[in-house]
Amino acid sequence: MTDHGTTERGTVDSLHPEMRREVADRLLAWFADHARDLPWRRDRNPYRIWVSEVMLQQTQVDTVIPYYERFLDRFPTLRTLAEASLEEVLKLWEGLGYYARARRLHQTAQQLVTSNGGDLPRSFERLRALPGVGAYTAGAIASLAFGEDVPAVDGNARRVVCRLFGIRDDVTRSATKRKVRDLAAALLPSGRAGPFNEALIELGATVCTPRSPACPRCPLRDLCRAYAAGEQGELPVRRPRPKIPHYDVTAAVTVRGDGAVLMAQRNVDDMLGGMWEFPGGKCEDGESLPACLVREMAEELGVIVDVGERLTTVEHAYTHFRITLHAFWCRLLDGEPRCLDCAAVRWLLPAVLDDLPMSVVDRKVAGALNEALLARAESGSARG
Repeated sequence: MTDHGTTERGTVDSLHPEMRREVADRLLAWFADHARDLPWRRDRNPYRIWVSEVMLQQTQVDTVIPYYERFLDRFPTLRTLAEASLEEVLKLWEGLGYYARARRLHQTAQQLVTSNGGDLPRSFERLRALPGVGAYTAGAIASLAFGEDVPAVDGNARRVVCRLFGIRDDVTRSATKRKVRDLAAALLPSGRAGPFNEALIELGATVCTPRSPACPRCPLRDLCRAYAAGEQGELPVRRPRPKIPHYDVTAAVTVRGDGAVLMAQRNVDDMLGGMWEFPGGKCEDGESLPACLVREMAEELGVIVDVGERLTTVEHAYTHFRITLHAFWCRLLDGEPRCLDCAAVRWLLPAVLDDLPMSVVDRKVAGALNEALLARAESGSARG
C-alpha cells in the first residue's frame, strides 16, 4: 500500500495532496473505461437526473430502468409531472415501492411550478431546501447538472470511502456519515465533481460491493487501508439490525349484487398514501382474524360485515416489518360505506381495478379475486 503521508485514519487533515490527485485521476480513468451505459447518463437535464436519483433510492438499477423510461415517456418535463394527478403518478410508480418518494416528487414539482417557474434550483443549498431532497440527492443534481463542486455520497460511495480510509466507526451514526462526506468532499477534483461522484458510486456498485468485493479489479486497491489490513469484508461497520417484527393483517373482499367490489383509498399522509386497497387492517393482540376485520370495517368505513371464507393469503416484507395479509370474502350487513379513516371509498367493478394504483399486496388480492370470479363463471357455464 502506498501511504502518501497519511497517518490518522479517516481524517481530512491527514490527506496528502498527492493522494487526493491520485485517487481522483485513477477513479476517473477507470470510470471512463468501465461506466455502465445507463439511460440517465445520456442526458444531463436536471429534471431527469432528479427523477433517476429519487427512483434509485433503496432500489436496484435493473429494477429502476423500465420505470424510469415509462415515467419520462409520460412526464417528459417537470411541468407535465406537476400537472398530473397524484393517482396517475402513483399508478406509474406501482411496484417500485417506497411510494412516499413519488408523492414528494409530485408535490415538489407542483411547488416548483408555482415558485420557481418550473425549474429546479441551481445550487446545492437551494436544492437541499426542497421537500424530500436530502444531501445526497441535492449533491447529485448540483454536481451532475450544474457542475457545482459538492459531494454526492450514497451507500455505495460511503462503503468505498470507509474501506479506502479504514474507518471503523459505526457507519449508521450521523457523526460517521459527516466524516465520510467530508472525506469525499476533500477528494473532489475541482471542476470534475459530477464525474467523480458518479465514478465513486459506480465503483461501489460494481467492484467494491458489500459482499465479496472484487479487489483485484479495483483501481484504488494499493491505496486502500481495508485491503492492506485484510478488512475489506468487515467494513463498513454497522450496528446489528433489530429483529424485524411480523404482523397479521386482514382485508375485506366485499362484492355487491351488481358485481362491484368495495375499495378504499389510503390517506395521503399514511404509509402507501394515495394507493387503493381492499379495506381492513392490523390485528390487535389476542384478536381473531374475523374479529379484526369486523372491527376495522366499522372503524374505517362505518359498516358491519359478515366475514366469510378466506380468499387468499399474501406474505410480504417491507423495510422494517413483515406482514401476512389474510383476505376474506365479506358480506355487507348494515351501514352505507363512508370514509371515517380513509381518503375515498368506492364500489368498483373488478375490471376497473387494473387502472388504480395499488400496492403489490393488494394487486395480488385483486388477482386472486379475478381468478375466483373467472372460476365461478366457468363453473356456472359448465352447469348451464
